[in-house]
Amino acid sequence: MNQTPRSDAASLQNLTQKRFVFVLLDQFTLLPFASAVECLRVANRMSGQNLYEYVLLSEDGEAIPCSVGSKFGVDHALIELKRDDVVLVCGGMNIRDNSTARILAWLRRESRKGVSIGSLCTGSYTLAKAGLLDGKRATIHWENIDGFSEDFADIELSKSVYVLDGKRMTAAGGTASLDLMLKLIAVDHGEDLANAVADQLIYSNIRTEQDTQRLSVPTRIGVRHPKLSVVIQKMEANIEEPISPSILAQDVGMSTRQLERLFRRYLNRSPKRYYMELRLQKARNLLMQTDLSVINVALACGFASPSHFSKCYRAHYDTTPYRERGTKSGIPG
Repeated sequence: MNQTPRSDAASLQNLTQKRFVFVLLDQFTLLPFASAVECLRVANRMSGQNLYEYVLLSEDGEAIPCSVGSKFGVDHALIELKRDDVVLVCGGMNIRDNSTARILAWLRRESRKGVSIGSLCTGSYTLAKAGLLDGKRATIHWENIDGFSEDFADIELSKSVYVLDGKRMTAAGGTASLDLMLKLIAVDHGEDLANAVADQLIYSNIRTEQDTQRLSVPTRIGVRHPKLSVVIQKMEANIEEPISPSILAQDVGMSTRQLERLFRRYLNRSPKRYYMELRLQKARNLLMQTDLSVINVALACGFASPSHFSKCYRAHYDTTPYRERGTKSGIPG
């Protein structure tokens, strides 16, 4: 395989090796972690130097299970860090329960040294819980945005694939950690090395902080109809106070009947039904990710009464909101 050009490699001599410290939380999501580590390994290979090292930590130093059930051995428990270390908290399932008091206290202590601290996937919740995102911009996996926003209303949450804000960095999960790590490599050692790493990983579409996580509405629903896309975007943006189908139709220059036909043709359901499903999905996210009461979840999703909410929820999910809350296992990032 091609290496970084010798002239570039020579310019990397005598640079201090940077250490990344991965804190693996119980049930951490495997893909973001593996992607991040691979970027560091390939950067070393392509540069011909040991630019990066990494260590793995868990709360007690014991092997820890990831999202697919396999256990990962780690190098240490929660050790004392060096000021130049970069910490990445790797979250995943059950992030609220796995953001333990011991982890939070350790993060606060190390942050006081000025250590750069970031997160992958749902690890943003852990950083926020520790108070490390106060006054900062951040991101988290899109499925966890509703719960995060309810718990940390004062944190400026972005839907970007990753966010860099001073000594804080957050990546949304999935392949977003690739984009974050490639950005960090580019900052440290230049675009040529970052591009070489991406090329080795067969990652041809590097995203920036301006790129959002989710596919566009037409791509997600498999339909490229401009008026349908606009209506769905309006629905997604107005969950707490739903807009009537007649007003949605009027906003895109259609009659209510034309809107009904459009939804039936492309989505095989009425606008009312589609809107209800969006609201119930957000309700489920809030039930699984927050401690909001069922009544407050209902209000946040546009239901005037808990009884109506419960009836609709049961019809869609074949269980009640109360039972869902009692059996929640956390939504993965």
